[in-house]
Amino acid sequence: MATTWMRSRSRFAPAPTTSTSTINTLSAQMLKQQSWMRLGFMVDPKGKVPVKVVAKTFASGKTEKLVYQCLLEMNLPSGKNDVMEKEDFTFDKFYALYHKICPRNDIEELFREVSKGKEFITLEPFINFLNDKQRDPRLNEILYPLYDEKRASEIIATYEQDETMRTENKLTKDGLIRYLMSDENAPVFLDRLDIYMEMDLPLCAYYINSSHNTYLSGRQFGGKSSVEMYRQVLLAGCRCVELDCWDGRGEDEEPIITHGKAMCTVILFKDVIYAIRDTAFVTSEYPVILSFENHCCKVQQYKMAKYCDEILGDLLMTSPLDDFPLEPGQPLPPPCALKNKILIKNKRLKPEVEKQELELFRQGQFVIEDDVKEDASAPAADRPVPPDIPAEVPAPDGVPPDGDAPAQIQYTGSTTNVHPWLSSMVNYAQPVKFQSFEHADKKNIHHNMSSFSEPAGLNYLKTQAIEFVNYNKRQMSRIYPSGTRANSSNYMPQVFWNAGCQMVSLNFQTSDLPMQLNQGKFEYNGNCGYLLKPDFMRRSDRVFDPFAESPVDGVIAAQCSVRVIAGQFLSDKKVGTYVEVDMYGLPTDTIRREFRTRMVPMNGLNPVYNEEPFLFRKVVLPDLAVLRFGVYDENGKLLGQRILPLDGLQAGFRHISLRTEANFPMSLPMLFCNIELKIYVPDGFEDFMAALSDPRGFMGAQQKQNEQMSSMGIEVTDNKMDPTKGDKKEEKKEEPLVFEPITIEYIRQDKGFQKTTKKQQKEFETLKKKQSKEKLAMQKTQCTSIDKLIKGKDKNELVNDPGVRKLVKEQTIQWSELMEKHRKQEWEYLRTQLDEQRDVLRKHMELIQLSQMKQLEAKQEREMKEINARQAKISVETSREINNDKTLKTKQEKERRLREKQQNNTKKFVDERKNITIKQAKEKDKLKIKHDKQLEMLSHDIQKLIEMYKTEEIEYDMSGKTEFFA
Repeated sequence: MATTWMRSRSRFAPAPTTSTSTINTLSAQMLKQQSWMRLGFMVDPKGKVPVKVVAKTFASGKTEKLVYQCLLEMNLPSGKNDVMEKEDFTFDKFYALYHKICPRNDIEELFREVSKGKEFITLEPFINFLNDKQRDPRLNEILYPLYDEKRASEIIATYEQDETMRTENKLTKDGLIRYLMSDENAPVFLDRLDIYMEMDLPLCAYYINSSHNTYLSGRQFGGKSSVEMYRQVLLAGCRCVELDCWDGRGEDEEPIITHGKAMCTVILFKDVIYAIRDTAFVTSEYPVILSFENHCCKVQQYKMAKYCDEILGDLLMTSPLDDFPLEPGQPLPPPCALKNKILIKNKRLKPEVEKQELELFRQGQFVIEDDVKEDASAPAADRPVPPDIPAEVPAPDGVPPDGDAPAQIQYTGSTTNVHPWLSSMVNYAQPVKFQSFEHADKKNIHHNMSSFSEPAGLNYLKTQAIEFVNYNKRQMSRIYPSGTRANSSNYMPQVFWNAGCQMVSLNFQTSDLPMQLNQGKFEYNGNCGYLLKPDFMRRSDRVFDPFAESPVDGVIAAQCSVRVIAGQFLSDKKVGTYVEVDMYGLPTDTIRREFRTRMVPMNGLNPVYNEEPFLFRKVVLPDLAVLRFGVYDENGKLLGQRILPLDGLQAGFRHISLRTEANFPMSLPMLFCNIELKIYVPDGFEDFMAALSDPRGFMGAQQKQNEQMSSMGIEVTDNKMDPTKGDKKEEKKEEPLVFEPITIEYIRQDKGFQKTTKKQQKEFETLKKKQSKEKLAMQKTQCTSIDKLIKGKDKNELVNDPGVRKLVKEQTIQWSELMEKHRKQEWEYLRTQLDEQRDVLRKHMELIQLSQMKQLEAKQEREMKEINARQAKISVETSREINNDKTLKTKQEKERRLREKQQNNTKKFVDERKNITIKQAKEKDKLKIKHDKQLEMLSHDIQKLIEMYKTEEIEYDMSGKTEFFA
């Protein structure tokens, strides 16, 4: 095993003296120690360290004479051909030489700021520095306590070399430098470098480090295939490798691996299986997936199955786990249940066919008929060969040419004619042809997975992004590069990670930006090759749009500020250098080629940039975002780079050690940066956030400000916490609408109703006039009769006069009958009138109600117009404000800031419109309910009046009816 490790180490694999997890934890100080240890191994035959080797190590834009001069000042051998004893060149000497050659003037400025100009930093300002500058303010103070005297004293005791200062709890500049370059001050939380994620969720819940065309060491056409590539990518942490299997043409007809019909060299299948066995679980113990692109005939598929069974042995996952059966609706097993297991991804026969053929195979009765072989070396009929590929292709490695090769057939894709033994080895990674997301959802088979080419995947992202995310919550998907990438270039994997795709396969042999992002992302979680997807990309009850521009529910948007202060040992040449800082994540979070420092000319050793902070103002989804630091020389050549995940990034002054283009750690090159992390706060809510974060401090500052303003004679009103108050002019508020209750009496007063019932009113008036005439006539007649009877008689005798008494009695009866007749006429008329007025009253009530509703709608329409006008006004003011903002230097920065502000304004007004729409709907509903009750009361009141007239008539019939006119 040890021999295999040494033989297979490459730029993708860690150095033999350091484990993968250790490489991930290398701080600036540890990298120095590693460089010092490396010098200890670079000795001459006598075991001594040559001075010229030391000079070469530190050559970085300076002449070697400087290194020799510094060695001389340190009383060490300084001649070009001199050597020194290993014991004399201690790490302390190495450290001192480092700082002589590369003085840290950038940290000196920071030291003066913290120490207030003194020669040392005392305990109290150091505690303030740790809490104010080196601590993420978003952290919970219970889980991540603030620095106190005890912790600060421990740091001083650890990193301060001056014993006197250490005893007095003081920190010198050297102590501060040692602390800032220590593991404790790493740019990423150290726990993120070990396996810290849950590993007991289904396979589909993880991103899986995946390779495409793993066997190729170069371009896709006419390139060279190599078994070594499998060792390299597996040692680099890859967990899914691809094997393009074709029929071998040698005498033994051994299955081969090559890029079919692309004139690439070939390697033997069994050699690859040996390489996979030896290196699969060196870097990570979590499962490896072998993605077979199978073009072999059944005879050679049998050999493939035989090699997998014999060589891989117990490592091969040949049958499903009892707790995770291959049934619809059953979830995939977790990575922790598949440790040290290799899964095969290959087409599988139907269960009943596989069972029958497998039984025949075991009995020795399985017969292969018409087994067609495909020629891997034949050019594809449907694909043009690039002009730069030579016509003659070298013979396959280890496979003699076969003159009796079968006739060429057109390439049609992977075979579905699978040998039953190979088919039986497939379980949790069963590839199926993708039909639609709806079809996959209906089948609900979690162990089915589909592969998507880069263009097809992008198309599904554009048209069905949310469905794609939901598909990946249940089952796995694999993305592979477009066939047009003849030079083995890579696509940007971030866009497919945003959709939750698990196996985003890349060409590992190409160290381009996409590959750097891939390696940088997967070096965390112990470089185990599995990264847990965010919660909302796993749960079926959550909806996530990968193109969303607003924060996801339950996720707090972040703000990140990066100030690039200086670099160290960036180049071994005297060249100008500059730094770019990019962010990759959701489309709305991705910012590329916008933030770059000025170029520091002629200094690759210790350039000081001290730029204004690069502000990533709003990061919608920090869980998926990564920062990329790229260092370039004046010709645009990449000198070093580093990928840091935003989730897990530490705030403060940090040294960021750089990686090579292939993501391999570099010993001395690093950047010194100041990183600030905050919760994103929309404009206008800063005071609210300050009050919530530190209520006492905020109120204290507010009180102090009020006292200062009062001392200046300015009246202070407490309006800061009220967003409805402030400098805004008082807006003229519309008086609220108040509608009078609509009753029968209210309707009768209505002019429209009076006009409609004018005839009834005239008829009633006519009846009253007629009754009045009858009363007057009877009154006149009775008075005349009385006058005739009492004429000439004594008034005192009239009381006892029988004639008078008789006449009065007769007149009383006549008057009572007349009054009864009139009353009954009125009651009958009013009852008839109310019966006739039912529909008229209802119709007029509905007209009055409709008028009220129109008034309400007109008021609501005015409110909406005011909101739209205010939104348009704020939009114009925002654009003017952004254009006049001198702190925004670039067009892209202004556009992004404008987009953010307009998005916040839009959200605010959408919420306002939503609230006012709800309020207006409630107003309408309330008025409608009121109107319905009024209609109901109208019918009730009419019926009540009718009953009242009937009751009066009945009471009149039951009472005495004697009436007279006096």
